[in-house]
Amino acid sequence: MQKQYDIAVLGGGPGGYVASIRAGQLGLRTVVIDKDNLGGICLNWGCIPTKSLLKNAEIYDNLKSHGEDFGIKVTGLDFDFNRIIKRSREISDRISKNVELLIKKNKVDRIRGFGKLTSKNTIEISDDKGKVTETIKADKIIIATGARPRNISAIPVDRKNIITSTEAMSLEKQPKELIVIGAGAIGVEFAYFYSTLGTKVTIIEMLKHILPIEDEEVSIALEKNFKKRGIDILTSATVEKAELKGNRVNVTVNVNGEKKVLTAEKVLNAIGVVGNVEGIGLEELGIQIEKNHIKVNRETYETNISGIFAIGDVIGQPWLAHVASAEGIHCVEHIKGIHHPPIDYDNIPGCTYCQPQVASVGLTEAKAKEKGYEIKVGKFPFMASGKAFAIGEREGFVKMIFDAKYGEILGAHIIGSEATEMIAEVTLARSLEATGESIIKTIHAHPTLSESIMEAAAQAYGEAIHI
Repeated sequence: MQKQYDIAVLGGGPGGYVASIRAGQLGLRTVVIDKDNLGGICLNWGCIPTKSLLKNAEIYDNLKSHGEDFGIKVTGLDFDFNRIIKRSREISDRISKNVELLIKKNKVDRIRGFGKLTSKNTIEISDDKGKVTETIKADKIIIATGARPRNISAIPVDRKNIITSTEAMSLEKQPKELIVIGAGAIGVEFAYFYSTLGTKVTIIEMLKHILPIEDEEVSIALEKNFKKRGIDILTSATVEKAELKGNRVNVTVNVNGEKKVLTAEKVLNAIGVVGNVEGIGLEELGIQIEKNHIKVNRETYETNISGIFAIGDVIGQPWLAHVASAEGIHCVEHIKGIHHPPIDYDNIPGCTYCQPQVASVGLTEAKAKEKGYEIKVGKFPFMASGKAFAIGEREGFVKMIFDAKYGEILGAHIIGSEATEMIAEVTLARSLEATGESIIKTIHAHPTLSESIMEAAAQAYGEAIHI
């Protein structure tokens, strides 16, 4: 007898498992289907394990480069690369098991297998050998199958010498040289991690700056930091081909019309992601797909087929775990009849966890001007922060952008220690329609890094005290 559910969720990443838990909380009979451990790429091969690796690099770098500044003398400082990787995997495994417990706690059924839609209400589940093991029915189906690294023929990934982020976090041996193709958050984070441990790193980016979606001043500041670390950076550069030569990879690059051939032990392909839309029955049902992503109504997350919804990376940008989770909750609540305003995609924080960290929300200065705003810009350097001075983290700044007419917070851009924690204040302020004046008049604890947000706002209005 086929099992019948109110909601079936196909995919157990940060969109799918969160949607499943919320559905369970609302009393809906729910099942989540995934062939792998719950948590998706984020928990198993992305957000969480990479932050473990980056913390290892940060601690090592602080002791090596700044220990004596704090009166800490370390002799024979070294690291165990395999233990660093092992710790990352252990953390990922533990959290994935915790998610399984949360699923059970909320009375959500969990099926391990590969799910394929065979009708608008039916999912067929196969094992790892392709044998159909069971079929379930559901009134509503939510597709949350995520995304994977984008591959192009010029960069033939073999997962040994030309690798993706998955292999980059589980290598058995640290490479002597690494070429990173693509300087978004993934590429930049791995460049920081490996260079800090002593790998010779080269970054290749097609656009003008690394982290090209960030405010230009932030990108330039990070480039300067990375170059001081010994990272080579080629921007406005396109990769013509990457080819294996023995145990090394040659990468042919065109930089402003000039061809160069670079060579390295490993090459990391970090040029973006594409949605996992193949083999799950979308074409057979006539579900609309655009550029390898499912097309949905961004207010309800329903596809063009009534009763079938999609959330997370599989529906396209922004490819962020916290966005997938928010979409999952919003989608389930809509199905239940709980209606809220749609998600504000203009107020999504973006974070990059290298050191110094980078975080932003809203418009860059260039975008604000492009949209025709008359703006006020305030910038407060951590060099002027007492807390930053005390903890030895004086690099970077907070940059705030306001609408000159109404004081609306148009954007915030932070580069420096704990930037990824600090950005939440501005995201909340924007969601509450706070103004520059309200940030200035809000008393911030002293000494903290976050008071730099207040100082940057004050500087935009000519009221800064400490600069």
